[in-house]
Formats: sequence, structure tokens, C-alpha cells
Amino acid sequence: MPLRIDHTFRDALAAQRSETGRPLAGMWVCSGSPLIAELCAGAGLDWLLVDAEHSPNGLESVLAQLQAVHGYPVHTLVRPPVNDTVVIKQYLDLGVQNLLIPMVNSAAEAEAAVAATRYPPQGVRGVGSALARAARWNRVPDYLSRANSTISVTVQIESTSAVEAVADILKVDGVDAVFVGPSDLAASMGLLGQQEHPEVRAAVEHCLAAAKAAGKPAGVNAFNPDTAQHYLDNGADFILVGADVALLARGSEALAAKYVTQPSGETQASY
Repeated sequence: MPLRIDHTFRDALAAQRSETGRPLAGMWVCSGSPLIAELCAGAGLDWLLVDAEHSPNGLESVLAQLQAVHGYPVHTLVRPPVNDTVVIKQYLDLGVQNLLIPMVNSAAEAEAAVAATRYPPQGVRGVGSALARAARWNRVPDYLSRANSTISVTVQIESTSAVEAVADILKVDGVDAVFVGPSDLAASMGLLGQQEHPEVRAAVEHCLAAAKAAGKPAGVNAFNPDTAQHYLDNGADFILVGADVALLARGSEALAAKYVTQPSGETQASY
């Protein structure tokens, strides 16, 4: 029976530019829980980022989250832990269609990321469609000939070397968008923990301007609402504005602050 292959994040960004003109808003999904992923998928946001770089996600939990969110009108990106050909192959075979590749510092690294998503002769992706959910175990007609067009590649700019090379990275055929990570960028600039620093903001703005000049979409991570609006005003096409674990942490802390009181003169022990 014919089976659906979803539109990619590349398609969503193209539609956003040509139709709505509204930047796409998303959130991180870091808990590793399919239930939480499904909860977030139904929230009304445009996209989710399932993270396996800094979160307790392996192949099995990523698969379960893809299955949990599949019925919702939201685009799901997955960030693997590393820009590695074998790892990317495994994610693609799971059925990941939209990849966010971390720590891409040069055009050569961007080219390697794209090659890992393409079957030969355009790339180096290993062929295992008969065994893979991506092709629904060879139930998707002509998957091997169509696969390259069903995958979007966004690369992450999060170092000073990447900022310096961003124009060349944007020229790489197959790089559909760039996404700036201000936290690691700040660290690489000697400003650890200062992602709001003016120099960091200026570096982000440089990347947004470079993407606009190249005609490709650019996004950024910004949990601070004022900072998020600043980057949107400066041309960000898509943005991450929160995370499941952060929302739960801050929400539970607010409950504790409101309802858990300490006897007068006592303070809560710290460890």
C-alpha cells in the first residue's frame, strides 16, 4: 500500500517565506519521554527539536518519540550527538527526515554532513532500506531514488570559526538552513555563560545577515523573550524559545516557592 512521507522542515521554511512570512517557533524536547514529546507536539508550536547531544536520548528513545509525535501537525527535527557518517545513517534509517547537525565549523564539515544523508553517487549513506523504518521496510515506493529529497539538513553555527566561515557554509549544496547556538558560541568567544553579551549578539546578527544574503533560512536559540524578539526583528526565520525540561524545572520551582514555607529563621539546607 502507498505510504506517506512527510514534508520536510525545508518545505516548511519555504512555505513560511512565500506564504505566511511568520517565523517558525519551536521548543526543545530533551526528557527522552515519548509521552512528553507527544504532549509538546500537540501544543500548537511549529516545530520540535528532539535532542540527543545533551539529553538522555538513544536510538530507541528517538524512535519512540518519532512514533509518538507522528500524528500531529508539527515538524520534528532531531539533533544527533555528533556530525558522524555512521550516526547520521542510523538516525536516517530510524525515519528521521529533518536533521540538525551540531558543531559544524567549516564548509568541509557541512559537506560531510550533507554527504552522510545522500545515497551514492551524491553521497555516502549506507543502503539498508529493506531493514529500515525510513522506507517502512521497502513499503515506500521508490524510496532509494526519492530519499535524498525527503531529508532536510540544518547545520549548527556555534563557534567563532563557524561564524567566520558562515558564508562558505551557506554555499554548500544541501545545507538547507543554519541554526545559531549562542551558548557554545559565547563559550568559544571566552564569554562562557554570557550568551546575552553584545559581542555574542553581534555574532548572531552577522550569521542572520549572511543567511539573508545567501537566500537561505537562519534560526537561533533564545529562551529570553526580549532576546528572542531581538533576533526575530533582525531576520531570524525560525527560533527555539523553550525546553520541556526547563519548563518543568521552573514550574516546579515556582510551586515550591509558593507552597513550601520554611519556619521563621530557618533556611533550606544546600548540598
